[in-house]
Amino acid sequence: MSSLEDEAVEQNTVEGPTSSPSSDTDPSTGAIITITIGATVPTGFEHTAAEEVKEKIGSDARISKDRGRIYFPITTDKLFQVHLLCSVDNLFVVVAEFDCYQFKESKEETLKELQELASTLPWTNALEVWRLNRTLKKKKGHRKVGNTTRAKSKAASSDVAASASAEAAPHKLPQEMSLADSDTKSVVTPDSETCQQDLEETANDAKVIKFRVTCNRAGDKHSFSSNEAARDFGGAVQEFFQWKADMTKFDIEVLLNIHNEEVVIGIALTEESLHRRNISHFGPTTLRSTLCYGMLRLCKPQESDIILDPMCGTGAIPLEGAIEFGESFYIAGDNNDMAVSRTVNNICHIQKRRAEKGSPSGLPIDTVQWDLSNLPVRTSSVDIIVTDMPFGKRMGSRKKNWDLYPSCLREMARVCRPGSGKAVILTQDKKCFTKAISRMGGLWRKLHTVWVNVGGLHAGVYLLKRTAAMFGQTPEDIYESRGRSDAHMNETDDKESSELQPNV
Repeated sequence: MSSLEDEAVEQNTVEGPTSSPSSDTDPSTGAIITITIGATVPTGFEHTAAEEVKEKIGSDARISKDRGRIYFPITTDKLFQVHLLCSVDNLFVVVAEFDCYQFKESKEETLKELQELASTLPWTNALEVWRLNRTLKKKKGHRKVGNTTRAKSKAASSDVAASASAEAAPHKLPQEMSLADSDTKSVVTPDSETCQQDLEETANDAKVIKFRVTCNRAGDKHSFSSNEAARDFGGAVQEFFQWKADMTKFDIEVLLNIHNEEVVIGIALTEESLHRRNISHFGPTTLRSTLCYGMLRLCKPQESDIILDPMCGTGAIPLEGAIEFGESFYIAGDNNDMAVSRTVNNICHIQKRRAEKGSPSGLPIDTVQWDLSNLPVRTSSVDIIVTDMPFGKRMGSRKKNWDLYPSCLREMARVCRPGSGKAVILTQDKKCFTKAISRMGGLWRKLHTVWVNVGGLHAGVYLLKRTAAMFGQTPEDIYESRGRSDAHMNETDDKESSELQPNV
């Protein structure tokens, strides 16, 4: 599979906005319209994301041919709900999509066709959704920071100019709006009074729209590069709208997604990935919250379940569980004191954020520092284990994993309930993990594997079932126990013999 290439359009500055094509529905009237939302999700968890969309929004999601993307229809009155999804990384509104786009054989013809395509696309509804999305985010910023100063308000631009010109040309794009940093979990619908006040304060500070084009391309049969496609398509967009190109301080990001013959043009609705929602203190191998959600959903937590993460790192998995599956109780532990400290800090950060919103600040989670191979947990007392095991890359080593994995899996089997317990384990060291499972004497049984991409590494999420076999009665456990006993006896004999020897 060829690698994705992400490139932005070159910067060219042209002043003065122009109008976009009109639509059958006039969004400026405030009418509810139906649009298609695209979402990037952790690869391998596309079906999990589709299930969540169906449960929370009621829409049937379509999984893209390009791994890691889903598409689903919504009405604009449900736009704020999209930002509450836990399994999606980035969101965009679809302008147009082509399932079987016939690219020309020559590069020049293909790039010319992309330039011509820009002026024929139905931009109106997508741009209205972008405007509405910015309004929702702006209201969130007011909710978070309270009464901002007039100077700060004037420092940002608004959609006044576009609102005033909408009477003469309803299809014109709203101008740049301010966007305060805020928590993606608390989207609030703006009230008319606050918005009107914002419009009045920033009426004289409207600015020209700044944009960039990002091309994500996958496939080895294209005659052009991602940079060339973004450059030429972006140039046509700039000429059509008369926007100002800016690769860093942009208001609108136009997405050109090309996967073999599938082409999707969209406008980004998120400035940063939604997976950053819970973690404030990061470690060297912090998992995305979206991936944590997929792992937790895979094991289907139930009310009053005891869920354990024996290698919690920064606490990303138990934190996601405590927030989204709060009817269970979570125990987060690690042998590294810095990891435990990061977890505690992240828990405190979430509690403080919840208290500021007026929500109950308590979380069903506790943190412990312990020895992974000798957990201070009673035998058969844990319902579910969810953890991210060391890959042997940034943390640990492949050589150490051959000793760590069997020891860890055996201790997990001891504390997990026989017959009903489950474990969801993420690892990239597949060979070592498979061998360790085979040495467990039937204590674990593999049910399902989800292949995921973690930081460019091909990893597996394994769903294991704790069998009814009693711990300590399998041939492998007896062998290990005898080995440990012999080792202990040898240490005792050596100690006694050293004590008996006279000092020289």
